[in-house]
Amino acid sequence: MCSYYLDDFFTPLVNTKDKLLNFGLPKGSLEEATIGLFARAGFRITKGPRSYHPAWDDPQLDGRFVRAQEMSRYVENGFFDCGLTGKDWVMENGSEVVEVADLVYSRASNRISKWVLAVPENSSIKEVGDLQGKTIATELVNVTRGYLASNGVEAEVEFSWGATEVKVPELVDAIVDLTETGNSLRANKLRIVDEIFETNTVLIANNQTWEDPAKRAKIESIAMLLQAALEANSKVGLKLNVERVALDKVLDALPALRNPTLSPLTDEAWVAVETVIEKQVARDLFPALKRLGAEGIVEYPLNKLIP
Repeated sequence: MCSYYLDDFFTPLVNTKDKLLNFGLPKGSLEEATIGLFARAGFRITKGPRSYHPAWDDPQLDGRFVRAQEMSRYVENGFFDCGLTGKDWVMENGSEVVEVADLVYSRASNRISKWVLAVPENSSIKEVGDLQGKTIATELVNVTRGYLASNGVEAEVEFSWGATEVKVPELVDAIVDLTETGNSLRANKLRIVDEIFETNTVLIANNQTWEDPAKRAKIESIAMLLQAALEANSKVGLKLNVERVALDKVLDALPALRNPTLSPLTDEAWVAVETVIEKQVARDLFPALKRLGAEGIVEYPLNKLIP
């Protein structure tokens, strides 16, 4: 790492004492997805292309970007009041922090990710016990050693700096790697032997910070808004008009969080219906609603949804 980045990172935060929370944001693969998530939650974060210091539009917040792999240590030690990282890195670092909220998102999707044990397709390794005396490459060294020990297996675990899937079979016998879809593993002709555990992004807090009522309330508010933004990401709002005589059939066809909202129109024979539905059902639902007599069908995006 060049001195520019080191100087930039270790420059003291400006007016930190005037801020309520020092917030750690993940740099790297989660960076842009995190900025986008905060935007949908109502927080505008801006930064320079080579800066570790984000600018918030909330005067109570300050912080900086660090790698997700290191975040839990900084939160545990009190450098940050709270931060976003992977549940896997909290485990790997053995950090004692408060896990405030699960936030299921990544740079590419909103899927749960999995750490898996994988080997070449033609490998003789069929189960974890076959790794006795073998060599495994992974970024998640401590967790992998614990996994092997729990299965009574002694094997060498070496740290991988990246591109882990290309190291078998020439350099190592197996890998423990993170996957969402398994596509990269299949592309590299690898076979999953075992799924070790699932992981996702989590909002974590320093233990002492969590005992401060004002800071805890702020963190809980941020958590609620971030979860609301994620919840809204897979849903859309729906409005339509329908004659009262066809209302029951339309309501039977509508999925809803609870019950759709009904509002009378100036024509007493008609009623307006409003609800929230999953994005993925909209394309099949709309033609069905039209056939049932619905008119003026409108779909609109949602930024936040609090059930």
